Amino acid sequence: MTDKQLPKNLQDIISHQNTESNNQTKGYQQAKEHHEVKSPQQTNDLKYSTSPQLLDVHQEAENMPDLAKRHFFKRIGMVGATGVAATTGVAAAVEATKAKPSWGGSSFMDAMGDLFQDHYTRMTNEEMTEALDRIKRKAKRKFGVDIKCEDTKPMPDTYFGYALNLSKCRGYRECVEGCIRENNQGRDSQVQYIRVLEMDEGDSNLEHSDHYYDPATVPMKGKYYLPVQCQQCDNAPCVKACPVEATWMDTDGIVVIDYNWCIGCRMCMSACPYWARHFNWTEPQIATEDLNHNTNYLGNRPRMKGVVEKCHFCTQRTRKGRQPACMEACPTGARVFGNLLDPESEIRWILENKTVFRLKEELGTEPKFWYFTDEARART
Repeated sequence: MTDKQLPKNLQDIISHQNTESNNQTKGYQQAKEHHEVKSPQQTNDLKYSTSPQLLDVHQEAENMPDLAKRHFFKRIGMVGATGVAATTGVAAAVEATKAKPSWGGSSFMDAMGDLFQDHYTRMTNEEMTEALDRIKRKAKRKFGVDIKCEDTKPMPDTYFGYALNLSKCRGYRECVEGCIRENNQGRDSQVQYIRVLEMDEGDSNLEHSDHYYDPATVPMKGKYYLPVQCQQCDNAPCVKACPVEATWMDTDGIVVIDYNWCIGCRMCMSACPYWARHFNWTEPQIATEDLNHNTNYLGNRPRMKGVVEKCHFCTQRTRKGRQPACMEACPTGARVFGNLLDPESEIRWILENKTVFRLKEELGTEPKFWYFTDEARART
């Protein structure tokens, strides 16, 4: 089957991806050259509330490019903090806090580094290396072990999609457990990226589903099971709702989150029609022996209290050519993941040859997550 014969929604997504990929590449470059500029009123407020010495600093910075200006103030802030400590006779204490976790579990220097960290899309390679090193140090302090944290970029000519065969899903929740283990989800908070809904045969109303089913054995007679997670929407309402651009769709179609930039307002959660985003009301608790040491910045690195998280298609795996953990954990082969741009991929075959549907298509979110069934479907 040629591209012209593909389901219309897939044609639209592929066409949209080709345009968005070019635009986003340009947008990343523009983002590095742009930073939020203070309004005249904000600038006046700064002048009225600062000392003459700081006014000289501000005037010097006004002649700098925006990104350089941010780095200039960052250096001034770090030097100023050390200077204040020195004038009060505690410079030695500041030096000690470089290694001592006395600032919310971080050292003083790491806390300052997090405070002044730029948005992911604007960070230089050097800044990203510093951020990854801070993540590793904090994990060492908290868990007592060394972790690996990378910034794995999207692969070229790749646009991910997912398909799930409801005929094969038996409600075992192995996908849920595999996801929890792989993605370092807090065990105390019960944050789970995947919810498996138990549905009555013949009923497609999600409001009638049972997320908390707990029979002695599954599947139950007269029931079928529908796993729901982030649908990785091409027209994601969560991205539009975020007031600080802490979440965006990357060039491989994955909607990601920069946890360090998230302010915890939960606007994205309100906008998501799939209940796929989760807020950390407490510090996620993971036993050291349960921690996955292989992590990714835009993925499964340990999260902090007060930020939102969600499924990210296991960026630490899929951006290296591996399967997501949920697909690998499924014992019935119900899950199919792949590159929508590859005409030879299994997911393309499914979309070309099966009758597929997406959840809440009428909302125009354009999910990249499809459901289908086998022609001869038998339930026990």
